[in-house]
Amino acid sequence: MLTDSLFHIISSDHQENVINAVLEMDTTNEIFEGHFPGQPVLPGACMVQLIKEVLEKNLSTTLKLEKADNLKFMSLIDPQKNNLLLLEINYTIDERQVKAAASLIAEDVICFKFQGIFIKKN
Repeated sequence: MLTDSLFHIISSDHQENVINAVLEMDTTNEIFEGHFPGQPVLPGACMVQLIKEVLEKNLSTTLKLEKADNLKFMSLIDPQKNNLLLLEINYTIDERQVKAAASLIAEDVICFKFQGIFIKKN
């Protein structure tokens, strides 16, 4: 949904239940025109969605967010100042669900922390 429109995966490393991905945001994406005009920031819903999409790509499955236990917005992500992001995901997986803890980092600053559960759809 957002991959290749709002962001591109520049690189991804996946080892032993840990995914580290470098993402580049498309600073010209129309979402930034409405969120917010003159002061663009990456919307929180998009942050959760990009975690989901990076998990899906690395796990080769389709996921649905079941529960977001803990969301912490620690710093705004201004695409004009920080269009490269590091996404770190630690997860556990079983036959039905994926439990994930993730951080979104811009220039060594943790901007967003997430803990939640995704359900496998296939």
